[in-house]
Amino acid sequence: MLCAMTQRKLKPGSFDDFRAAFVPDDEEAPAGWKEFYAVRSLDDENEVITFGFFDGNLAELKESQRGGHYDARREAADRFVESVGVDGLFEVIEERAMD
Repeated sequence: MLCAMTQRKLKPGSFDDFRAAFVPDDEEAPAGWKEFYAVRSLDDENEVITFGFFDGNLAELKESQRGGHYDARREAADRFVESVGVDGLFEVIEERAMD
């Protein structure tokens, strides 16, 4: 399982525009993607972290991103981004469900 994660500092007041550009509302998830989250800091409404979990290898993830128009969505959203912190792909080494 892989996790794709990016931390962004948005331009002030641009959260709704960023979300509309980057987070598809009604699209079916591309193959392999299991979960997606967009979270917003309670201390700074302009700090947003997006992450998702992909069940597959790196080559499959890249193919899925191409099929899901990821580059176009990211490019559209980038105009609302002031800076980027953590941005990478990570291997899930442990998974726990907390009930």
